[in-house]
Order: sequence, then C-alpha cells, then structure tokens
Amino acid sequence: MARRLRPVGLDFVDTAPLRLVFTTEIAAAPEAVFPALAEDVPGWAEWFSAVRLARPTDGGAGREVRLKGGARFEETILVAKQPEVYAYRVDVTNAPGPRALVEEWRLTPTGTGTRVQWTFAADGPAPFRAALRLARTGLDHTFRDAVTALDHRLAV
Repeated sequence: MARRLRPVGLDFVDTAPLRLVFTTEIAAAPEAVFPALAEDVPGWAEWFSAVRLARPTDGGAGREVRLKGGARFEETILVAKQPEVYAYRVDVTNAPGPRALVEEWRLTPTGTGTRVQWTFAADGPAPFRAALRLARTGLDHTFRDAVTALDHRLAV
C-alpha cells in the first residue's frame, strides 16, 4: 500500500534523525557523471543493479523509481545543480517504515575524476532506523557497485 511521506526540504540532509553517508572515487569527470544522474533517469536501471525502472515525471521535476523486490517511489527533485549536486525527496512509497526520506548525490572533482558522495537521510520509527543502520554495509556495497558500473558505462 502506497503511503505519503512528510514533505521535507534539502536541509533535511543535514538534520535527519538518520544519515548514512557513502563515498567513493571514480575516473569519470563530474561533467560526465552529473548528466547520468540527473538527465538520463531511465539509464539508472542499466548501472544501478537495485533499480528495475526509473523514469522522469512532471516534465523532469520528479521521478518514478521501482526497485527489484517491489519497492516503488514517487520523488520530487529538490536540486539539480550541475555538476555539483543532485538531490530528491521521496513523496510516496510502498516501502514500510520511512516517514521522510531525501537522497543527495554530491560530486567533487578529484584531479580528472570525481569523488561521489551519496547521503541517505531518513526519518522513521526506531525499528526502521535500526534496520537501516544494520543494512549500512549492504547499502555501501550496493552504492560502490552502482557507481563503479556507472564509471564503466561512462568510459565506453
């Protein structure tokens, strides 16, 4: 059953009760990474293994994302500042637990490559927050695999 989450702004990335931050470096430049994140939304299914479907909505102001396993998300883009930051808020989901959720992708140049930082900011009941903390290692692995796959895709 789909549920509407609390609408939060970009400041939630810094104030959320639970913040998981993952970072890795890749060879692709931020100017190549940003369009893959913000403009080629359907392409996410090709490099992010957890994503089954992603498509822009509302003329690019939102996204619909479906994960393998059945989770669905309707999202609002909060910021798309090329080539530095891309962030979105989950408005509606069928995933149990979250009350508010924002994801931020921050891109920083490192020589000719990019430092990619993904912040997963969430609020929900204590069991939800505890489950996310326990899933931290798996989320980190999924993030690194996805960004590595994106880097390979951009190199082609």
